[in-house]
Amino acid sequence: MTYDFHAAAEAVADVAREHAGAVDANASFPTATVEAARQHGLLALLSKPDVGGHGAPLRAAAHVIERIARECGSSAMVLTMHYSGTTVIEAHGDLATRRDIAAGRHLSTLAFSEAGSRSHFWAPVSTATKKGDRVVLDAEKSWITSANHATAFVWSSKPTAGNEASTLWLVPNKQKGLTVARPFDGLGLRGNDSAPVTASGVEISNKNRLGDDGAGFGIMMGTVLPTFSCLIASGALGLAEALVQKTAAHASGQKYAHLATQNALADLPTIRAYVAKMRIQVDMAKGLWNDTFTALEEGRADAGLRVLEVKAAAADTAAQVADLAMRVCGGMAFRKDVGVERLFRDTRASLVMAPTSDQLYDFIGKAICGMPLFG
Repeated sequence: MTYDFHAAAEAVADVAREHAGAVDANASFPTATVEAARQHGLLALLSKPDVGGHGAPLRAAAHVIERIARECGSSAMVLTMHYSGTTVIEAHGDLATRRDIAAGRHLSTLAFSEAGSRSHFWAPVSTATKKGDRVVLDAEKSWITSANHATAFVWSSKPTAGNEASTLWLVPNKQKGLTVARPFDGLGLRGNDSAPVTASGVEISNKNRLGDDGAGFGIMMGTVLPTFSCLIASGALGLAEALVQKTAAHASGQKYAHLATQNALADLPTIRAYVAKMRIQVDMAKGLWNDTFTALEEGRADAGLRVLEVKAAAADTAAQVADLAMRVCGGMAFRKDVGVERLFRDTRASLVMAPTSDQLYDFIGKAICGMPLFG
């Protein structure tokens, strides 16, 4: 029987909705939502059937992230990073780890961003030093989503030899020498457990390498970037969709009690125009979003450009729609019970996640002008 990821996403979204307020207020990890994702098979969504997974395409994962983000941005972010890590492990990881992911026993994440190279995630300054059949890792990772809850990290470092940009490793969490600096206490996505992690003399087996030594950059660009960019865009569009729906409901339901006609906010043409703009902006971004998957699936020449465009477009759309939602809902938007202010805060994250929107505009401009993206 074909796996119904839409039904699974709806079931998990129900759990995410129930816990979203507490996750945000307490900056607590969305444990219940992740457990629901495990029970409904969503952790295994991108795992191949030969290890017990569903073998779903990236487009399916994107729809899952978009749906869950409408209810809880933190939950969507945790799953985004799990799927991003899973794609690397599926391509280069060992059989036991792949089976654990497919069985729902392994929550993955990426450990790319560093204090030294900041948002230039493709250029780690951390080191990997050979020690017999072992490797010693030293690093200051600036942000790792699910830092305290992931089973293992897809970790970047300089190569052990050669002049290439990076090598990737599978680093088990709780490994001796790993230290999580502090709990996450940020503006938005407050439950995503993103934190700085320091590695001091962390020893792992050389068998934990993901791909060849020095092949990290190619894996980042060819495997990680399309997945991460499309799924971050999916989360942003899920937040934007929720903002449109909540704003329209608020505008239609709120009345002016002092007026005899009891007009709703939506009776004002300016309010309707703002809601219309929100709807148009989200639908336009979703058009690009869907075309990006088509470009990847068909191997079109513009697929790489679409991958860059979709994250920038979705992030900007979500932020602009959130601004309009705050304007339409007015003073009540500042109250948590309306449900707009949490979404407003969460939309800010995709703007600054590497590659940031400003970096993407530079890359897109270079691509259009026939210039190399790096260097």
